[in-house]
Amino acid sequence: MWTVIYIAPSQRSAERIKERLTEEGFLVQIRPISHTKQQYEILVPEGELDEVHEVLNTILHS
Repeated sequence: MWTVIYIAPSQRSAERIKERLTEEGFLVQIRPISHTKQQYEILVPEGELDEVHEVLNTILHS
């Protein structure tokens, strides 16, 4: 099951995070929340949540 781990404020930001997580070996999907807001959900498989959170924190704070 795919789980939302982060809501990115733009498509560019979502793509950057997806790219970085993919480079770390994680499966990642992004999808728009709605057509009126330019926000995107970043999803990963539920089994990878703990590991992804650690890497995501590093990405967001760099």
